[in-house]
Amino acid sequence: MHENMIFVDTLEMPELEIYNLLSENRLYHIFEPDEGLFIAESAIVIGRALDAGYEPYSLLVAKEELEREAKDIIIRLKDFSFAKIYVAKEEILKKITGYNITRGILCAMKRKKLKKASEICNNAKRIAVLENVSNPTNVGAIMRNAAALNMDAVLFTKGSSDPLYRRAIRVSMGTVFQIPWTFLTPDKEMEELQDMGFKTVSLALTDNTVNIDDKKLAKEEKLAILLGSEGYGLKAETIEASDYCVKIPMAHGVDSLNVAACSAVTFWELQKS
Repeated sequence: MHENMIFVDTLEMPELEIYNLLSENRLYHIFEPDEGLFIAESAIVIGRALDAGYEPYSLLVAKEELEREAKDIIIRLKDFSFAKIYVAKEEILKKITGYNITRGILCAMKRKKLKKASEICNNAKRIAVLENVSNPTNVGAIMRNAAALNMDAVLFTKGSSDPLYRRAIRVSMGTVFQIPWTFLTPDKEMEELQDMGFKTVSLALTDNTVNIDDKKLAKEEKLAILLGSEGYGLKAETIEASDYCVKIPMAHGVDSLNVAACSAVTFWELQKS
């Protein structure tokens, strides 16, 4: 048995508020001015976070999972003597909203200080840029697509959802820990991309577009692929300032794809360059 394992029969404990009561925003700010916490769910996702160097703060696990999915994670936590492991019967943990899809194990983990875009894009050739993509499900799906389809990094504007929100992490299957990402400087996003040497490609429904398989795109050494918000797409000024505007051809009268689906098509085509 792990020396820091604590068996509990209630969630009504100050130590467990991070799992049961605190909002994403409160978790983000919990240790200000230091970095906050996020919640990772399932053994696969927690393992990927540990592989990426994130430190566990505490673990909440169903007793029924101690010899199943949680076993390897608990072994790994022996390297983190400060991390408490709280164990409760699954019927108690089911009181947590959304618990039924966590596979019996939750881990509160410490955030890292975000790097500058120039640091993570130093050797990047193809990156994704999310402008005001506010749905965590879409953010998670795009992160998974970016990791699978060979993007070198993902950058976000201030209006985008945090990639470390629980639902974004869950939908990404932990790929948020496998591809570099950070937030761009507010109001200087396009300048920042240009200063790093990227040609910008806006995905937008405009008449002034090039085909997604245009050879000019393939020849560009560094491309930043810009994806806009779910409701309104990219801002007009972003499209105007872009080097290229690309529209994915549609059939059957369909005018556009969901932003996550759009990202998969675009990453697949432009990463082949």
